[in-house]
Amino acid sequence: MGGQSNGSSACSEESFVKMPTIKFTKLFINGEFVDSVSGKTFETIDPRTGELITRVAEGDKEDVDLAVKAARAAFDHGPWPRLPGAERGAIMLKFADLIDEHTEELAKLDTVDAGKLFSFGKAVDIPQVAQTLRYYAGAADKIHGEVLKMSRELQAYTLLEPIGVVGHIIPWNFPSTLLFAKVAPSLAAGCTMVVKPAEQSPLSALYYAHLAKLAGVPDGVLNVITGYGETAGAAITHHMDVDKVSFTGSSEVGREVMQAAAKSNLKAVSLELGGKSPLLIFDDADVDMAADLALLGILFNKGEICVASSRVFVQEGVYDQLVKKLTEKAKDWVVGDPFDPNVRQGPQVDKTQYEKILTYIEHGKREGATLLTGGKPVGKKGYYIEPTVFTDVKDDMLIATDEIFGPVMSLMKFKTIEEGIERANKTKYGLAAGIVTKNIDVANTVSRSIRAGTIWINCYFAFDNDVPFGGYKMSGFGRDFGMQGLHKYLHTKSVVTPIYNSPWL
Repeated sequence: MGGQSNGSSACSEESFVKMPTIKFTKLFINGEFVDSVSGKTFETIDPRTGELITRVAEGDKEDVDLAVKAARAAFDHGPWPRLPGAERGAIMLKFADLIDEHTEELAKLDTVDAGKLFSFGKAVDIPQVAQTLRYYAGAADKIHGEVLKMSRELQAYTLLEPIGVVGHIIPWNFPSTLLFAKVAPSLAAGCTMVVKPAEQSPLSALYYAHLAKLAGVPDGVLNVITGYGETAGAAITHHMDVDKVSFTGSSEVGREVMQAAAKSNLKAVSLELGGKSPLLIFDDADVDMAADLALLGILFNKGEICVASSRVFVQEGVYDQLVKKLTEKAKDWVVGDPFDPNVRQGPQVDKTQYEKILTYIEHGKREGATLLTGGKPVGKKGYYIEPTVFTDVKDDMLIATDEIFGPVMSLMKFKTIEEGIERANKTKYGLAAGIVTKNIDVANTVSRSIRAGTIWINCYFAFDNDVPFGGYKMSGFGRDFGMQGLHKYLHTKSVVTPIYNSPWL
């Protein structure tokens, strides 16, 4: 039943929360909900049960063409890029207020569509996207260039101008949070956009489009095309009239996005890609806190998070204590219906992801890792997996090298700080890392030595709108959040004029 420990059936026999009413299933183009040109639809599935939620319009190249045309017209001739920043900000603030008014409905959509915890979505995810809109609304009238003192008899200044039509491709693990990590700053910058949510979790994006219209976002500024990556997503990345693509997803698809951008119009690209993030626990750590952080780092959002601490390196002096704590705490982790407020882990997003994770668990067993806890499906219905911890993991095992994107931890022992740093960096990824220590010298040394975009010391998943987020190496480039998240949607234009007595006159 929902709300049981990880060894029990995950499917709820009672409804903890009333299911959402599905109001929007069509494409949103130029301010209107419309059928796809082909008339095709696709299924979106409830991962709690594996059953159909509804059918959604399946956008394709022709639909992307219409959406880009609308976005292009809105950018080239419409009011949005030309509004004073304060007016754009006011509309964004109204958009945020409308999200606050519909928090529960939006949280329900992400729960049934992506298996996310309803209680967390209602308390954190959806309120946070409203705050992200407010954060960038406050920046919309503060987009300023610089006056430059030149070495010759010239003067110059810079203008920061919106980059144009942006294609946003959103992943399924955080359908709301990552949508607004892209949409909010590009709205503030004065861009227009075509958004493609993941086919696994399209419902909330369509609801947000409806709220944007109510808030007064002009037609054509925000367009939403639901469909598949290989068709709708590819059409966006190849489109000659798209000026930039912002993509969050796997490193493999990120490579394809870059290739498409290069082959079309050399459009700007920003990528937030995969990770295999290390968590280093040192001998002086509070073992109880370290165990909590290690579990949170891999089990939050059922491990479907790019910064999951999937490689946990423990210094040998506390290794045995930590193993004992992890075993105790993992067995008490509650897996079940994500609408149940007592549950801490819902189902994986879909059958494909569920089967992929189980396959990696089998790889771990075959390669010689020791299964400390978990490793099995939960229940007979839906896509639930037990919290899984492997020990005796070698750095070259698949479970230690590949991004599993599920609740699977690889636990490894190390001796010295130097060894810990070297092994933490032994990955093609560089998205995030965690450090647990009471020693400020260790914290400073390790944080400066690990090649990753975000380092958390004695905490994990400590995100904020002020803090830029992105990766090193094959975890991508460009940053979401903070002012860097705004500036990537702006061009810098330099304007130069001569001054008196110039020899160039």
